[in-house]
Amino acid sequence: MKQKTYPLQFEPILKERIWGGVKLKTILNKPIISEITGESWELSTVEGDVSIVANGGLRGKSLMEVIEESPNEILGTAVYKRFGKQFPLLFKYLDAREDLSIQVHPNDELAKERHNSFGKTEMWYVMQADDDARIIVGFKENSSKEEYLKHLNDKSLVSVLDDVKVKSGDVFFLETGTVHAIGAGLVIAEIQQTSDITYRLYDFDRKDAQGNTRELHVDLALDAINYNKVDTQKKYDSKVNTSNTVVDCPYFTTNFIPLENNVEVLKSGETFTVYMCIEGSFEIIYDTFKQSYKKGDTILVPAEVNVFVLSGNASILEIYIS
Repeated sequence: MKQKTYPLQFEPILKERIWGGVKLKTILNKPIISEITGESWELSTVEGDVSIVANGGLRGKSLMEVIEESPNEILGTAVYKRFGKQFPLLFKYLDAREDLSIQVHPNDELAKERHNSFGKTEMWYVMQADDDARIIVGFKENSSKEEYLKHLNDKSLVSVLDDVKVKSGDVFFLETGTVHAIGAGLVIAEIQQTSDITYRLYDFDRKDAQGNTRELHVDLALDAINYNKVDTQKKYDSKVNTSNTVVDCPYFTTNFIPLENNVEVLKSGETFTVYMCIEGSFEIIYDTFKQSYKKGDTILVPAEVNVFVLSGNASILEIYIS
């Protein structure tokens, strides 16, 4: 008999990075054991990094196994029709103790042709920002392949890129082709297409513990970059107990919910929903199911769980595919 679905949590997949730190533990309570932990993959079906259920009767099963057994019930009828049994999104928390490399992601067409992968459209929600924390997003002015290569070779690339000071609550939407870098002193919730394809353009000539520099992908990136100035920051409302739209794109919709007390949620069954708890704590109440969540938790609500209540005082990101 098929296991009835319910809101699922997963074991975090923790990643050491040369730029990582300890905030995933101190701020988000992740079980890190390294002082250079840069990422917690919360919900993933990337090959080699598939999430494992951490709660309830499906505990110990992989997300792929759960989808295989109940694709319509987990993914939703519309998502299953569009993507088959692939889980199309990847959810992460990032801690940048140092600047990340300057990088770019290819679009669906290039990624399919070169890597048999989705492209990597993504968004960032800034959960915590040190004073003067900054990010790089796109070019200051419209540029060109030739101008870009000149500055790359002169090690002056940063001078032509848009450098933006950020604070907690800021949101940035990065379409494929946008040159970008997360700066030091930031904790970020990241929502993206299921893809681990990154072209690294410049890494500030950093060396790892063994004295090696990281690989750059200058040639691959040339056809992937959007050389025009882009507008990446998203403004959004904060109406209490409402799903305030933050990003609405072909790959995902993200809403911001400032939760106070109770909100009843009604879903169509066409798509799964993911909640990322950004601040505070809340419960999901569904049938006989009741579970508490805190800042840093990520929850996959299967599509067939279509009537439930959010209860508590929290700031929540709500993500689904429309």
